Amino acid sequence: MTPLHLMSGGAAQGLVRQLQAGFEASSGLTLNGVFGAVGAMKQRLEGGAPCDVLILTQSLIDSLVKSGQVRAGTDRKVGTVKTGVAVKAATSWPTVDTADSLREALRQATAIYFPDPQLATAGIHFIKVLNELGIASELSERLRPYPNGATAMKAMADCDDPKVIGCTQVTEILITDGVDLVADLPHIFELATVYTAAVCTASQHPEAAAQLIDLLISPAHASLRQQGGFLPAL
Repeated sequence: MTPLHLMSGGAAQGLVRQLQAGFEASSGLTLNGVFGAVGAMKQRLEGGAPCDVLILTQSLIDSLVKSGQVRAGTDRKVGTVKTGVAVKAATSWPTVDTADSLREALRQATAIYFPDPQLATAGIHFIKVLNELGIASELSERLRPYPNGATAMKAMADCDDPKVIGCTQVTEILITDGVDLVADLPHIFELATVYTAAVCTASQHPEAAAQLIDLLISPAHASLRQQGGFLPAL
């Protein structure tokens, strides 16, 4: 079957996977999805990797429209994703609703799992949070960065230590077996990221690419998006 190439931030992986079979059946194409840190996906696109559909942050899509790599007028908001705190399943949940309680929870953890602090939206933000809490240096040896949130959560789920903690986007926590979403980051540190899908200028299948985007944002799948951690985009 002919492939349709999708590059996406890890936030949309669960949603895409749930809709993949239906899309392939209706389009006659094979969906070839690559998921990771949004910065890494932008680098792949700029490096010449084939791409029909992009799902990245609104700001990155806007910049790619300006550079001519995304077709103007094809961008559609998928939803808003918050960043949250996770622990291993079947372990106690710390209180993380204030700056002080989050600081204490992180100090009590034996290791802290999170996505790439240079290329991943949540990872970049989490390092800022640690600095604002004044504990970045104190906890440096316990930090466990991974290429994206999904791999960070998988590694946390697979470790044997019950006292670890993680931080990434809520969607990546919810799709990972073996970890629990404790709560969103405290309001003072809230990160609500709008994800947008768009058709790449170099797409070989622009009509099918638009069909996939329509499927992702369809009102019929509103509950699916909500269950997966997507809030309506403002």
